[in-house]
Amino acid sequence: MSETTTRTRTVQLLEFELGSETYCVDIAHVAEIVDVSDLTVIPNSASHVEGVMDLRGKTTTIVDPKAVFGIEDDADGKRIVVFDPERTADGKSIGWIVDEVEQVVEVDESDVESSPVDDDEAVRGVIRRDGDFVIWVRPTVVDA
Repeated sequence: MSETTTRTRTVQLLEFELGSETYCVDIAHVAEIVDVSDLTVIPNSASHVEGVMDLRGKTTTIVDPKAVFGIEDDADGKRIVVFDPERTADGKSIGWIVDEVEQVVEVDESDVESSPVDDDEAVRGVIRRDGDFVIWVRPTVVDA
């Protein structure tokens, strides 16, 4: 009798706070994390676009994911999660302004539950941890 080993695939996720909830994205999408600095507001831009900033000589569009996901919270974001331009729509340099960056965690994909919302392209899944939920979102759904 041969022994079969079942391997579960793991993924590393960056957890961050938006309002009172914890969200995460696949760390493979993240280029860097920076502090919020001066943003230049772009007139007539979409309501979820906070502005642009110069990040190492590249114009980076800063998006408020709270506006995108309909999160009611007035706290000012402290950090910006900058996504890898090779993984964003049209290769744009985009960052999300978040309240706080928590940690990078390794999660077995078997522990990820599917999105409770049908036809929700923004939510990759839900992870239950210590009685709380962490919402795994897809950064590619937010277009600057």
